Amino acid sequence: MSGRTIIVGDIHGCYDELMALLEKTALTDSDRVVSVGDLIVKGEKNREVLDLFIEDERFSAVLGNHDRALRRYWRGEGVSLKSSQEKVRSELGGNEALYSTYLQSLPLMIDLGSHVVVHAGLRPGVALSAQSVEDLTELRTLGEDRTNREGVPWYEQYDDDKIALFGHWPAPAPRRGKRAIGLDTGCVYGYQLTAYIIETGEFLSVQAQRAYDEPKQRMA
Repeated sequence: MSGRTIIVGDIHGCYDELMALLEKTALTDSDRVVSVGDLIVKGEKNREVLDLFIEDERFSAVLGNHDRALRRYWRGEGVSLKSSQEKVRSELGGNEALYSTYLQSLPLMIDLGSHVVVHAGLRPGVALSAQSVEDLTELRTLGEDRTNREGVPWYEQYDDDKIALFGHWPAPAPRRGKRAIGLDTGCVYGYQLTAYIIETGEFLSVQAQRAYDEPKQRMA
């Protein structure tokens, strides 16, 4: 009997909540866990999250925008880190080579056949192979500014064969489109960490132990 595919929303260093969520899923040796990205930054246990994903072959992830910022910094691309990202860089000091190598290995999407996992979004009408790095890691709406929270959400227009599973845009409950499901339910902001099990269509969530950071805008 094959295992389940468990997709987990943005973790952001919330290791304790991740452990509670995995316990709630009754994770088995034959299951697979896939993160929608942003494994790190803003929460308190970034090293523990990365160690788990590095050491356990059941775990995989796509590249999130915060993961990408650290990756670009370590690549020497001349990017300036936000204060929360710099804090994580310092936290990971002493073993940067390990964590840098892991972040370099993260793909921009994971194709699961019937579903595709990305961090932020997919441009409607654009082939998966032609999606830009910026859209995959930053897209919210379809206006001139892909990062804008005002406007037409991409997932309301997305209608491809593969169901898109994404994170990046926190909300108190999973965002839903005709062919897309958003799983960032704001754990790092004191809300919940959510998982979606592909084989059963089941959502499972655990409450954050506390708010580790403040959202830029009110979650709604």
